[in-house]
Amino acid sequence: MKYLDFLLNLSIDLVAVFVLAVGLYYRRHRRADLLMALISVNIGLFLTMTLLTAVRVDLSIGFGLFAILSIIQLRSKPATQEEVAYYFAVMVMGLANGLQLRDRLLTIMLNIVLIAVLYFIDNRALFSRAYRITVTVDAVIEDSNALVADLERRLHGHVMEHIVEDVDYVREIMVVDVRYKPDNPLLGPRAEVRDRR
Repeated sequence: MKYLDFLLNLSIDLVAVFVLAVGLYYRRHRRADLLMALISVNIGLFLTMTLLTAVRVDLSIGFGLFAILSIIQLRSKPATQEEVAYYFAVMVMGLANGLQLRDRLLTIMLNIVLIAVLYFIDNRALFSRAYRITVTVDAVIEDSNALVADLERRLHGHVMEHIVEDVDYVREIMVVDVRYKPDNPLLGPRAEVRDRR
């Protein structure tokens, strides 16, 4: 009976994480490397919580395990805010499903709520999205209005905010962190920005 409960909880968790990671995240963002990370984190937390619940270890051991998890730094590209939201959701799923609550309907409802919230929040049709990109401009433009006009020409969009991160007067380049909305939202962010002068 104990193993049947484990298999039922595992099935609920696997269905929920695959709907969230594959059905939502991968379909919208197409990052296979992060897809593997999302599922791995979820399954790892599910198994950890199942073990902690089954063995009935002291609460301090559980907190110690999560403290170890929190100091691990992932050596990859910095995560976007959308990716952080998906990470958080799969972690909550893994923890909730691994607790093995007697009320399985509550667990299923929690999974549905997480999936539904991310479905609506990460929806391009509902929200016009702003993008963030780092642009290297091959000229030093000191006038802010001229810089914004140049960035909008390069990015084919409306610059909402920009921060000059670095200016090199010797090589005559500047690095600008830009948040912008593309003129055509269906095209999404520009992968690379070339100078067209």
